[in-house]
Amino acid sequence: MHHSTAPEVQHDPFVRVRGAREHNLRGVDVDIPRDALTVFTGVSGSGKSSLAFGTLYAEAQRRYFESVAPYARRLIHQIGAPKVDSVTGLPPAVSLEQRRSSPGTRSSVGTVTLLSNSLRMLYSRAGTYPPGAERLDSDAFSPNTAAGACPSCHGLGSIHRTTEELLVPDPGLSIRQGAIAAWPGAWQGKNLRDVLEALGHDVDAPWRELAAKDREWILFTEEQPVVTVHPVRDADRIQRPYQGTYMSAHRYVMRTFSDSKSATLRARAERFLTDSPCPVCEGRRLRPEALAVTFAGRTIAQLAALPLTALDSVLASAPLDGEAARVLAEDLRARIGPVVELGLGYLSLDRTAPSLSAGELQRLRLATQLRSGLFGVVYVLDEPSAGLHPADTEALLGVLDRLKAAGNTVFVVEHALDVVRHADWLVDVGPLAGEHGGRVLYSGPPRELAGVAESATARHLFGPGGAEPGPGRAAGGSVRLTGIDRHNLRGLDAEFPLGVFTAVTGVSGSGKSTLVGQVLAREVGDRIADPAFPVRRLVEVDQKPIGRTPRSNLATYTGLFDVVRKLFTAAPQARARGWKAGRFSFNVPGGRCETCQGEGFVSVELLFLPSTYAPCPECAGARYNTETLEVRYEGLTIAEVLGLTVESAAAFFAAVPAAARSLRALEEIGLGYLRLGQPATELSGGEAQRIKLATELQRRRRDHTLYVLDEPTTGLHPADVRVLLRQLHGLVDAGHSVVVVEHDMEVVAGADWVIDLGPGGGTDGGRIVAAGTPAQVAAAGAGRTAGYLARALGAVRP
Repeated sequence: MHHSTAPEVQHDPFVRVRGAREHNLRGVDVDIPRDALTVFTGVSGSGKSSLAFGTLYAEAQRRYFESVAPYARRLIHQIGAPKVDSVTGLPPAVSLEQRRSSPGTRSSVGTVTLLSNSLRMLYSRAGTYPPGAERLDSDAFSPNTAAGACPSCHGLGSIHRTTEELLVPDPGLSIRQGAIAAWPGAWQGKNLRDVLEALGHDVDAPWRELAAKDREWILFTEEQPVVTVHPVRDADRIQRPYQGTYMSAHRYVMRTFSDSKSATLRARAERFLTDSPCPVCEGRRLRPEALAVTFAGRTIAQLAALPLTALDSVLASAPLDGEAARVLAEDLRARIGPVVELGLGYLSLDRTAPSLSAGELQRLRLATQLRSGLFGVVYVLDEPSAGLHPADTEALLGVLDRLKAAGNTVFVVEHALDVVRHADWLVDVGPLAGEHGGRVLYSGPPRELAGVAESATARHLFGPGGAEPGPGRAAGGSVRLTGIDRHNLRGLDAEFPLGVFTAVTGVSGSGKSTLVGQVLAREVGDRIADPAFPVRRLVEVDQKPIGRTPRSNLATYTGLFDVVRKLFTAAPQARARGWKAGRFSFNVPGGRCETCQGEGFVSVELLFLPSTYAPCPECAGARYNTETLEVRYEGLTIAEVLGLTVESAAAFFAAVPAAARSLRALEEIGLGYLRLGQPATELSGGEAQRIKLATELQRRRRDHTLYVLDEPTTGLHPADVRVLLRQLHGLVDAGHSVVVVEHDMEVVAGADWVIDLGPGGGTDGGRIVAAGTPAQVAAAGAGRTAGYLARALGAVRP
């Protein structure tokens, strides 16, 4: 028998993970098949994301970097490899995580899907040019290039301006007293003031008494005169005269806003700016030459503003001269296809990325991947069903099947039972959250999960199932809205009953968030001032992050941290040293570690990649300096207290009423597994929303309050949904009103009242197709919700 010298490499059909210890995983060993659709399930906080993203995706990314460049190796060294003994059989991965870095204002639906590139090519090659105009390159049709951007607003469509009112909010102050609020603080601000004084301006008169032309010059001049400044001598140090350069407040603000690397400084500068549409391009972002070119009688700005479904029909019916036009139009329509299929046909190309929900953004990226034709890759998706109506979830399953059929491995972290049932393989993590989770309870074909007694997923997947029927409460009054005109809602009348639990349903883009978040909330907000109006308070609980940096966390957001700092300040060691509460804040100099300025992390800037955080080399993530950590309360340092989970903290602070109340609210809403100091950047949208709700629940007010929640069950395991619903129904029982935008039919079936929008998304939506009790809406048979709701109600009946 002939032996080849190279050993035969067997293709291992499994990805094998050994000893994964990322986050709360307890030395997990698991084998997952390649070329299959694997769904990771488990209650919120059980560790499924740590396994799918923290371990598998992180390891695939690390290997990919290692193969790329020595520069990347240095980086991996800084970020650190995932905590795992070994992972074998892992192909390169593409992550489509919901909470990957948030896109900037310049990215839009068109840039995320690459559809803009194709549309620009179409205008460049096949557009109708004015007589005698020369052909433009496709770059000239992009507001993000120097060739295409309107020179006045640099392609942003609006210009930032400053005004005297913004720069000088209190004209009663003198310059020395800080009248010019936009100036930097500390030394730089004093320097600008000294320069003005040296230039002969009065820095002690109230601002409003200065001559108009002087005020104008001080704030808006583009000149930068240099003068010799003789500083007023401080007794304790010798100060020599120096050359000082003047910079007007307007110039300082604009420069900080456009050039500063610091997000904090940029945000501060932005407070002194107002946005107004650019007078030159009227908000269309392009230079006049590009706007003079048309296709099918429309400019590129007009086509980019159409919903994708409408854009598709323009392309379908446009007369196409020549081969180039035909090929380019077909290519565009082929790219629009998957976006529409995933229920996003209502979006337009110019819709900015920050205005999209996490679920919309993830599905746009998914639609783009379908076109890219990669194979042999692992796709890791984070709850792709988030924000999807059951009708749209069916299309999503078709897309996942196509990625798999093209020879890819698909890993999905998911809670929606429809997606879980569709899996080839299930990895169930649990049994509970946080330190009570982190084990793989089961890895195998879905049907055999039924035999796993401790799995919460099994109970819902194979249990008697069905929703709890609603209590059927009667409304006590209502809020009527008439003639609503906004986005795709045209001349709509709607009525929201009060004192009950109302669910607003409809496919993606049907207008639910517009109706509830923009119209209802704004209207109620405006009418609260009227004493005759039955609602006294409005609480909107959205999924926006509770903070954008590692500095904000659960403890700071809920106010719990103030209580904790007081306890530490009262400790004997702190009293002996005369320390105030500020010593225990990681946001101000004093007690914090100065290397990372109290963040616990240092930011590692990466070329061509979002910057990443690595633990601080000095304090190893503790956030405080060693002296501060010498003070203990009941045996723990402040850093150790921040490391406690809500559940352990509730036991630890049981005797401190102010702390116990807010911890109990967090526990009752199912967040017992979160650590008090867990940075806001690590929380999902659903977690952020539940933290806000818990903060609200501990404030229990007597006044009739309207609670508005947009998809509160996103990111929740069915077991956690029950916990959340108990809280929300409790609010209604206490005499308040709750309105939720919701796709989970079990929640809808348990509501008192349902308003179903549709029938489709975008221009096909925006109408109320049915309103009534869940049973009435299900029986009405109109719209796309009825059938799914009937099925959920069917499971309820004894």
